[in-house]
This record gives sequence, structure tokens and C-alpha cells, in this order.
Amino acid sequence: MPPLLFARLSLMVFLHYFVWGSWYVTMGTYLTKSLQFPGEQVGLAYGSTAIGALISPFLAGIIADRFFATQRLLAALHLIGAGLLLWISTLTNFSLFYPALIAYTISYMAGHGLTNSLTLHHSKNPAREFPLVMLAGSVGWICAGLVVSWLKIENSAAMFQLSATAALIMGLYSLTLPHTPPKGTGDGVSLRQILGLDALKLMRDRSFAVFIVCSFLVCIPLSFYFAWMNVFMNELDIKNAAAKMTIGQVSDVVFLLLLPVLLPILRVKGILVLGMVAWALRFGLFSAFDSSRDAVWMLYLGIAVHGMCYDFIFVMGRMYVDGRATPEIRGAAQGLHAFVTLGAGMFIGSWLSGIVGQRYTTRIGEVATHDWQAIWLIPAILSALLVVLFSALFRDRVAVNPE
Repeated sequence: MPPLLFARLSLMVFLHYFVWGSWYVTMGTYLTKSLQFPGEQVGLAYGSTAIGALISPFLAGIIADRFFATQRLLAALHLIGAGLLLWISTLTNFSLFYPALIAYTISYMAGHGLTNSLTLHHSKNPAREFPLVMLAGSVGWICAGLVVSWLKIENSAAMFQLSATAALIMGLYSLTLPHTPPKGTGDGVSLRQILGLDALKLMRDRSFAVFIVCSFLVCIPLSFYFAWMNVFMNELDIKNAAAKMTIGQVSDVVFLLLLPVLLPILRVKGILVLGMVAWALRFGLFSAFDSSRDAVWMLYLGIAVHGMCYDFIFVMGRMYVDGRATPEIRGAAQGLHAFVTLGAGMFIGSWLSGIVGQRYTTRIGEVATHDWQAIWLIPAILSALLVVLFSALFRDRVAVNPE
């Protein structure tokens, strides 16, 4: 890939993830502290991205592939998203805030597939070039967290305005991206293909079925982290919490680079088990944290294992699916995996995290405090049980290319 093209695609990915990172990490703090939404509503709000992940394949799979150039649809979605984000920043009633957020996340989550397909279309060596371009996403997320902390807008609607500004820039920039014409004009597409249901035949294999079920289950505890971590740190009065949480994205880059090195040693099962253990460790550290003791290292260690938590579950999971599926159903298999994890798993996990958060919330006047030990203990137990279940049932019989 020519250096200029690499830079253009990297900037696209950077902006795309900057938009998300500007509001997603700190929204829980804004909703609980400024808007005083109860925990159930916070959980539903975080589940909006899962709804977006469930619906967006229709946009990426039908419209982009058959009617419009990828870069133009990407531009349109981000420009629409910029308007929706500005509107969201003015809403204080959940009955309006929630549907507006769902509408936005549908447009945004469709952009994941579009940025991926645009990058792959223009890559001469996707196995080597695609991961390098995608690293710009982690950088974008890190920069978003730093800017939010620098502007001190973690508890302000201004986070949505920052995101809207970035979305506007991204929308306009997308119009300058290399032309990527629709690939399937005139071809039919079925709901079964879009949702990856053609890959259900793989569920006949016990290990693949165990992998899919456990991939769904692991998304339930991990949703607690996204919904409550920033609230947790702000309630502890930790300064610049959003910036400090970007340690997780730095870790993401490190463990992504380590994955090809560790895979031949630990194999698929070892990597996946280690990722699940990392989630149990993270939540265990948070639950055991006592602010009265000098134990802030427990928080930072819990954040720092994020790369192991994410890469060893999701990136390794995609690689496993790719190696397990035959070429004719590979796309369907990846669609099934995304539907089960980013869609169904994250939605149920976000919903449950909201219920648990509300159950352990004490409100005195306009001030809400939480029993964090209890909140974090539940996902810690769920993660630990999942390690035992997966270790006992999964059998690794597939060699996966570390590239």
C-alpha cells in the first residue's frame, strides 16, 4: 500500500473511533450525575450500541454493497450522526434521549463495516496492512479520552458536542477518500445471509458451539466495565479519569502485537482462556479495591489488562471463526459471531449491568453513591464461572494463522 494511501485510511479510522471515544466512556457519568438517570436507564443507554450492531448489517450489507459507493455512504452516515449527536446533547428526558441515541448508534455502528470494507478493498496485502491501519482506531480512542479530560467535560453534554464536531469532520473527510464502488449491484441478498445464519451448520461441532455460547456469555460481564468504570473512578474523585482510562487502549496495542507471538505457544484455547481470566482478574481487583487504603494500583492494573481482555477474546475469536469456517461461509460465520457478541451479548449485558447498578445505588437528594464492591463482584463471579465452563468443554482442533 502506498504511504499516502496508508495515511489517508489511517486518518479515516482515527476519526471514526475518535467520534465514539468522545462520548462512550464518559456517558455513564453524565447520565448518573448530571441527568440523574437511574441505573436501568444507564444500562439501556449503553445497550444502544448493541441494537446498532444488530440492525446496521442491513445498511452495510444491502445499501453499501448494492447501491452506493462506500465512501459516500460513510460520509452520509457521519453527517447524519453529527446532527443526531447535537440533538442528543440538548435532551434531558430519557423518553427522547434513548430513541435518539439508538438512531445515532445504528448510523455509527454501520460505519464499522464500511471502514473495514473500504480499507480491505484498497489493501494489496490485507493480512499485513489491515491490522496496521486499524491501530489508528486505538490512537483515536486514546486521543478522544485525553481531549475529554483536558476540556473537563466528563460530566457534561459537551462530550456529545465534541463528538458531533468530530463526526462532521469525518463526514466531510469521507468524501475525499478513494472511490470504492458497490460490489454487488443487482445481486440478491437474504436476511439469512445478512445475519450469518448460513454458518449455523458449524454449530454441529461441539467446540464451535461452546465457543459461540461462551462468546455470548462473556459479553454479559464485560458490559459492566463500559457502563460503570468511568462512574466508578469519578465517584472516587480520581482526576482526569477519561484520560487515565486510555491506558486500556495503549494496552490494546501492546497485546495486539503480542498475539501472533503467543498464539503458537498457547494455541487458541490458551489465548481465549487467558482472555476470560483477565476479565475475572479485572473485576476481582475492582471489587477488592478499598479507597481507604493506598491501593490505587489495583485500579490501574485492572485498566491495563484491557488489551488482554479485548484482543484475546474478540480478535482471537474472529481469527478462530475465520480458521474454522470454509471459504463459502466465512463471511456468514463472522456475521454470526458479531451478531451473538456485539449484538445480543452486549445488549443483555448492558441491560443487566443497569439493573445491578441501580440495585446497589443509594440516592440522598440529588447525590447518588454506589456499592462498588457488590457491583463489581457479580461480573467477577460470572467471568470466573465462564473460565471453568469453557476450559472443561472447549477442544482446540483448529490451527489458526497468526497473521
